[in-house]
Amino acid sequence: MAPSSVSSTHETIRVEKNISRTRFAELGINSWPKWACPPGKYKLKYNSEKTCHLVRGIVKVYSKDSSSPAAEFCAGDLVTIPSGLSCTWDVTASVDMHYKFEPSPAPSSPSHSS
Repeated sequence: MAPSSVSSTHETIRVEKNISRTRFAELGINSWPKWACPPGKYKLKYNSEKTCHLVRGIVKVYSKDSSSPAAEFCAGDLVTIPSGLSCTWDVTASVDMHYKFEPSPAPSSPSHSS
């Protein structure tokens, strides 16, 4: 199944529904850290790209830009959240997931001329 995408003002949340065991293994998801949370609403700001695989749970993510549609995902989905996104996670069923953050790009240093 092709990934579905939800656009926000500047970036896109990518959701791959029910990834294959092969893709799961290629990404090394079992070696990623784990995170869990109970139902509730959580305001988050991402300073680097985050990829997560939900083991259980149901989530809707609303971009700070309320004109964007919500991204919905659940157990089995692989989700990529772009750097710079401000959003609210609306967790309707407790979440357990594996996640990883991509390193932020190093700031470019100004060039000096003599």
